[in-house]
Amino acid sequence: MADKEKSEFVVSDRRKFTSEGELRPDAPVEKEEPAPPPAPVADQKAAPEAAASAPEAHEEPHPQMPPPPTDEEAEEQRSAYDESNRKLNDQLKERMGGRDLKQFEMTFERFVASIYMTALLQLGMAAPEGEQPRVDIMGARQTIDTIALLQEKTKGNLTDSEKNMVQQALYELRMAWLEVMNAINRPPDAAPGGPHIPSGPGPTRIK
Repeated sequence: MADKEKSEFVVSDRRKFTSEGELRPDAPVEKEEPAPPPAPVADQKAAPEAAASAPEAHEEPHPQMPPPPTDEEAEEQRSAYDESNRKLNDQLKERMGGRDLKQFEMTFERFVASIYMTALLQLGMAAPEGEQPRVDIMGARQTIDTIALLQEKTKGNLTDSEKNMVQQALYELRMAWLEVMNAINRPPDAAPGGPHIPSGPGPTRIK
């Protein structure tokens, strides 16, 4: 009975090669999986670009700027501002006996003059009443560059008087800035009498 059961099992030799290294004629043939077709050229170019442009998972989106006001909203706000100014002017006229209020109006010359005075304060060439002059060289440079930027952006829109004022302010402030920088960078033994003070009338006291 045992011999009969053993004879029912068939042993298949699945080796491809004989002991001499030759391919057996009855060796099973394995089917090769077909290679996937290459991606279209457009897809190949788009894939790296998409991967490069895709934000990383840990990056947070930048906050968006709020939308600007509509024309109606801007006009409504301007009207409210003008009305508030009118009431303020009426109060000032009563207190000043009806005097002209043009001295309080903002003009381009007054705007440049305010920036000019700020630069003098930062250069240590002016100081409020009762205070010592203090130098803020980086702040002075930014203020001077602000006037230069204003000159560039308003080119062709200024009167001759306004143009000359900006040019003169820039010339004086740049000259003063260079003098302060020379004083800062001068070696200690170059001025035995003490630190060099920029030439000019001296610090201006602001009351």
